[in-house]
Amino acid sequence: MNELIKRSITGILYVAVIVSTAFFNHYAFIAFFALVGLICLKELQELLDFKNYLSYFVLIILLVLFNSVEYNQAIIITLMAITLIVKFFLLRDLYKSNTINLFTSKKHLITLFYLVPSIIFITLIPVFNGDYKPQILIGMFIMIWCNDSFAYLIGKNFGKNKLFESISPKKTIEGFIGGLVFSVVSAFVLEHYFGILNLYTWIVMSIIVSIFGTLGDLVQSKFKRRADVKDSGTIMPGHGGIFDRMDSMLFSSTFVYLFLIIVDYVS
Repeated sequence: MNELIKRSITGILYVAVIVSTAFFNHYAFIAFFALVGLICLKELQELLDFKNYLSYFVLIILLVLFNSVEYNQAIIITLMAITLIVKFFLLRDLYKSNTINLFTSKKHLITLFYLVPSIIFITLIPVFNGDYKPQILIGMFIMIWCNDSFAYLIGKNFGKNKLFESISPKKTIEGFIGGLVFSVVSAFVLEHYFGILNLYTWIVMSIIVSIFGTLGDLVQSKFKRRADVKDSGTIMPGHGGIFDRMDSMLFSSTFVYLFLIIVDYVS
């Protein structure tokens, strides 16, 4: 019971900070995710048994550049393409043995072209069409929360078929489907209360978040399994590390941003 109370208090405070900074103003939002990104980088590098201080400076510089000055669209498309390629390679690695060789150059790629750009795209999602709309990012967090919560509940009570047993033994196909369904349900609620985007866009976003958020959780589990640890850190009592809480958002952010700019371009 004490563990449940601890997890609940930590979770509520975490959500409260995200929502309050997002709605306070754009600069507070950027500052908060700069801190989140730095902590995630530290935790990821510990999982990889790797130290690369350059990535911390690159994160801060890119956050400032992409959120304070006009940039050529070709730059963001190039960064997006490289990030997507790295993410697809990480998905491919899910099918390799737990002792996959993470050589130094690969660790550089993972930190500089997986985690750093993922944070950048999280901060760009609320301004994908030029205007700051924090409801879009808050909506993403709500979708992920619905997906994770109902995937856990349905998987625990009705799960029979393992989704990816070698990486995450507790995840089931039934849980994944349940999480996806309730993520889509949340899209209807978000469209009703937030508006901002049309229903079709919210629904497709919920599907993207559910699929790629689950894959991101598996990728992060692969990192932890290789490092032989349960959590990426201890900064959040009862929850582990910030990277543990952000894995779904980090992995899905690039795909969501790509979808939003496509929708904006064709509309």
